[in-house]
Amino acid sequence: MELIVFAFLIGVVAGLRSMTAPAVVSLAARFGHLSLTGSWLAFLGYRWTPWILLIVALLELTADKLPSTPSRKAPVPFSARIISGALCGAAIGVALDNIYLGLGCGIVGAIAGTLGGYAARAGLVRAIGGRDLPIALLEDVIAIALAACVVTFAK
Repeated sequence: MELIVFAFLIGVVAGLRSMTAPAVVSLAARFGHLSLTGSWLAFLGYRWTPWILLIVALLELTADKLPSTPSRKAPVPFSARIISGALCGAAIGVALDNIYLGLGCGIVGAIAGTLGGYAARAGLVRAIGGRDLPIALLEDVIAIALAACVVTFAK
């Protein structure tokens, strides 16, 4: 049951911010909080991987605030979120001994996070009078905190 919940939740994070989930999972693997040793996902714990993913995640957090950024529901961003959710769900699955269940739950979580995050953000923006930035920043905080909680407790 833990595996299903944690893999789903890391998928939700990927649905909210596609690069935050792999950055946090990679940091957890690098610093020994998530054991990926001996799996094809071990590269997430390599020396430079977390730092590269962290830079890309920070760039994504910045780009998300730009008016030219496409909707997360557009085909390419949606696909990126599903792939990210699958990868991170699989990493949770490796750590909890069922990579395929983790992968599947990560995909479902990414779909839920993408569609639910879009609906929540749009609704909250309408509720506060059309200002997107405060809600976007709140979404960033939620994604980062949720990812940190998942990798802390998924052992």
